[in-house]
This record gives sequence, structure tokens and C-alpha cells, in this order.
Amino acid sequence: MKLNAGIITTKLVESKEFYTNILGFGVTFENEFYILLHTPNKESEISFLLPNHPSQDPFLQKPFLGQGMYLTIEVDNVDKIYNELKKKGVEIKIEIRDEPWGDRHFAIEDPNGIVIDIVKYTPPQE
Repeated sequence: MKLNAGIITTKLVESKEFYTNILGFGVTFENEFYILLHTPNKESEISFLLPNHPSQDPFLQKPFLGQGMYLTIEVDNVDKIYNELKKKGVEIKIEIRDEPWGDRHFAIEDPNGIVIDIVKYTPPQE
């Protein structure tokens, strides 16, 4: 089983630029109303669809309203990614920190208002 998160948004161009230029995603497929992007290792995908597109069922036409969603991207070296994004001028919404349950993470926000939690999972210290 494989999961592909899909966002219905008017911000196709902004989303593509953010995920490719900031996070290093690649373009799997693209047309005038839909973009499918993949992570650098091609293990996961995210898609963006224009709202109210006549090719789509009405059920898939309502746009995302920019609240109540987050994505988690697991990385091997969270400090390296954090420093790279800071150098690119990306606004950090949650500064890098260690959690009591073992995660080291920080968060940014995409053009659609989606929180992106970038994390290195580690077992908690006893």
C-alpha cells in the first residue's frame, strides 16, 4: 500500500516551486490542472489539483482552506536540513528542538498553509 496526499488548491505554481526548490522534490507528472511530485528518494508523493476543474467529480472540486493539516517528512539529518532551509531564507514556524519522546524536529509552512514537520526519529532516552 502506498499513500499519496493530495491538496486541492489554486496555488499550483507556488506549490511546485516550494516543494521542488525548497525541499528538493521532483516532478512525476504535470498538466494544466494537476501536479504530482515525489520526494528525492521517490518513496513518497504529493499531488496538487486545481479546484472546480470540469474534469473532476464535484466531490474533488472544493479547495483546501489552509487549516487543520500537517505533513511529516522524516530525514536522516534534521540539523543539516534546518541549516539549509535557514540559509535559503525559509521562515521557520517551530524552531528546531528535541522532544521528550525522542524526536528532533522543526516546522515550516507551505504556500497552502500546510504545516510541514521535518523530523529525525530517535528512541527516547531512559
